[in-house]
Amino acid sequence: MEKVRVSAVSYTNTLPFIYGLQHSPVISQIELSLDVPSSCAHKLIHNEADLGIVPVAALLEIPQAEVVSDYCLGASGAVNSVFIFSEKPIEDIESLRLDGQSRTSNGLAQILLRDYWNLEVQVVKEGKADAYVEIGDRTFGKQYAHPYAYDLSWYWQKLTGLPFAFAAWVANKPLEVSFIESFNGALAYGLTQRDVLINQLPKRLDFDYRQYLMESIDYRYDEGKKKAVTEFLRLMKTLHREPINP
Repeated sequence: MEKVRVSAVSYTNTLPFIYGLQHSPVISQIELSLDVPSSCAHKLIHNEADLGIVPVAALLEIPQAEVVSDYCLGASGAVNSVFIFSEKPIEDIESLRLDGQSRTSNGLAQILLRDYWNLEVQVVKEGKADAYVEIGDRTFGKQYAHPYAYDLSWYWQKLTGLPFAFAAWVANKPLEVSFIESFNGALAYGLTQRDVLINQLPKRLDFDYRQYLMESIDYRYDEGKKKAVTEFLRLMKTLHREPINP
């Protein structure tokens, strides 16, 4: 059997999944690459990967997209790694710069600006702006470096009452049931090893890895997150926008 091409996010929040895959028999069945979220989506859209943990916004663009796992990168409340950063209060901003590594969070920021804060702002992909979207490890500790930091998952819950799923394990073609079962088993194993991973991470005074991996990230792709993805994709379709990333 040909190996399944798997694209995983190269951020700290995905380390438990990567650990589980690398320490389970399923590793012999896959070809694993580590990418930023937008690249994961690109690979699934263009059939350069068979399975990946992709930003849920990409579900609108991936042919034959099917969520195949019980696990995701989600949050119930603040996620502590997806922000709008600004030097002024959100109600005073007139422009927003998007994150080139993101799809879902860029869309989420625009939805919240429109539907939660009731703002119309100029959205740019690069250059100067009053505020900017940033995701992943680059945000660690940065909320203390800006006067204003808005955790997008927190405000999504305030808007909708729902948790959020930023990325899900998605296939762009049918995969063997036995493989999916083994793959899910590896992900589940990795989550049981978070203590091991946390002890291997460098100590930081400005960021708590334990709180992040044990509490902030909610890895269960449960019914609440499925409802959230459905609602998010509905709202994404209402945004008048160019594609955020190719």
